[in-house]
Amino acid sequence: MEIARIIAARARYGERFLGRVFTPEERVSTGERPASLAARFAAKEATAKALGTGIGVISWQMIEVYSLPGGQPVLRLHAAAAARATVLGISEWHVSLSHSRTLAVAFVVGYRNADRQLETGT
Repeated sequence: MEIARIIAARARYGERFLGRVFTPEERVSTGERPASLAARFAAKEATAKALGTGIGVISWQMIEVYSLPGGQPVLRLHAAAAARATVLGISEWHVSLSHSRTLAVAFVVGYRNADRQLETGT
């Protein structure tokens, strides 16, 4: 995700863009820094794709990326996104965020119950 796209959308649409895409907690936790918002945008997009829906049936606000006190990003799903994950049997998510001066990336992995059991050997 190009960070400049977030800057441009924010300049063009302002509060309408920010309120449509990011939850209040995301906005506070990022300080609305463009690079941090772009990384979360990328994570939301990756999550929607992992759920097999893309953005549409599942809205941006239904996928939330917040940070634990130590800074680790965590994914929280709401409404239709949570329901879709349940249908797919995905109960655990891992997310990694990174950015340079110009680009932000996110890597999202969802584990099905059976996958996680096999991975841990239980």
